[in-house]
Formats: sequence, C-alpha cells, structure tokens
Amino acid sequence: MRVFVTGASGFIGTHVTKALLARNHRVAVLVRPGDPMSRLQPLKGSFDMIAGTLEDTALLEKSISAFQPEACIHLAWYAEPGKYLDSSQNIRSLTSSLSLFQTLIKAGCRQIVAAGTCFEYNTGFGYLHEDTPARPASLYAAAKLSCGLIGSQLAAQAKIPFAWGRIFYPYGPQEDPRRLVPAAINALKQGIPFPASPGDQIRDYIHVADVASAFCTLMEKQAEGVFNISTGLPVSIRQLLETLGQLMNRADLIKIGTLPYRKWEPPFICGNSMRLRNLGWKPSYSLTDGLSDVINPIV
Repeated sequence: MRVFVTGASGFIGTHVTKALLARNHRVAVLVRPGDPMSRLQPLKGSFDMIAGTLEDTALLEKSISAFQPEACIHLAWYAEPGKYLDSSQNIRSLTSSLSLFQTLIKAGCRQIVAAGTCFEYNTGFGYLHEDTPARPASLYAAAKLSCGLIGSQLAAQAKIPFAWGRIFYPYGPQEDPRRLVPAAINALKQGIPFPASPGDQIRDYIHVADVASAFCTLMEKQAEGVFNISTGLPVSIRQLLETLGQLMNRADLIKIGTLPYRKWEPPFICGNSMRLRNLGWKPSYSLTDGLSDVINPIV
C-alpha cells in the first residue's frame, strides 16, 4: 500500500516507518524543514520525503495529491516531555490534525489511522476497555479525545474507515532521554544513583516495536473505531526499575522511596487489548526482553 506517515521522525513514528517498510509498503513521510531526522537516518533512501508542516496546507494538499496515499498513519503531535500535558500547543495540534483529515479525504485517501492516548479515559475504572467512559484530566488528553471524535465523524461522512489507537506507556530504543526508562538506564550506566518514588503506581508498559506493529495491523486490517494499544499486563514502577537494576547489575543504584509521589499521578493504568488482539495482533516483547533491548539495542 501507499502510506503517508506524519510524525515519522519521532520516537513512535520512526518505528512505525521501519515496520511499514519491512512489510513492503511504499511510504511517504512528512518532516519539518531542517529536521535532522537522526532516528530515521538508517532508513534514508527507502521512503519518499515531504518537507513541510501540518500547518502548511497548500504544500500539504499538493504533496498528498501527488503521492496519492491509500492510507495515512497520523502520529504528529506536540509531545515535549514535562510540557505537553497542559501546553496550548495541543490546540494547534488538534486544529492541524483535523485539517489534515479533510485534506486526505479530499485527495481520495481510503483509510485513516491515528494515535490517541490512554489519558483520554477515566482512569478510576481500573482495567480500561474501549467503552470505559472518557474523562480527560489535561489539555493534551482533551485535545486527543476531540481529535478522535471529530476525525471519526469526518471519516464516516466520507465512508472510509477511521481507527483510533489509544497508546498506553511506550518505551524502547531511541526514546527521549528525559523519559523514565532511558533516564534510569543512563544514570546506571554512569554509576549514578537513580532516585524514585515508592513505585507502587501500576502502568501498562509496551515496547515501541509492538506499538508500531499495532498501527500496521490497524491499517492492514482496515480497522474502524477505538483500539487500546497495550499489553494488558500491570507492572509497577518499582518492578520496572528493579528489573532494570537487575539486568544492568546495578540494583544498588535504584533508590526506591527517595522521591514523593506526584500529586496528579493515577494509581492504576492498564488497558484491555482484546479488541486489537482479535485482529491477529499480539505483543512480541516481555518486560525483561523489552528492557534488555533498550539497554543493548538490536541494530
């Protein structure tokens, strides 16, 4: 298939692009002018590149019309660690995403798959299903929820499938070093103590390659509706960090309980992924295998 990917130079986008190419799809990626595309360098030459932004509607319309994508996997969104949850940039990401959907439909694209977030849910329900009520607690989550709802309506009017993949807690090679897993690994590699909260928070950690294969599955199966991209396996932050410490033989550097809990953190976030699994998808990485891949990435 001819697939247009936004956010392709990002953490998840790089792995989605790699997975699409491995499945013999023809891929065109949208990258900002001047983007060094450091994560995508090993793949250069194997995809078409469109230099521009989602806000550059004239260029986008021309480029999409020329490439004639059969499907789009839309991942681009403002996501700077520590800033994205309450940033007004979420409004810009929402507006440009809806404009993109309209451009794709006008150009004859026959399918849209886009990235949502587990933060859209009311996390007080425990295990989260696709029909769990929404209760976004940040501007980021509210904007994502709005994008999925409006996008599905635009696609329904055009009579094309629209799949919304709610991503849980991704980790893996090439993740932003400010995130928990790479920050802990970098500290342990340097022999520096890594402070942490008591770590009883439960999360659903999923390797980024499994996230990528999930998006490919949603596209290839022409899926429609909301899907949890999750493992369904509850893991405490303490368990995650202690596993890292054991794998690196530096468990002594993991300082559990030296930091307080953050007030806004939900105690339990884990997603039921049976709807996605019913399409034939399943995660390939256990927690131990996934963390080992981050510590010593497979090239």
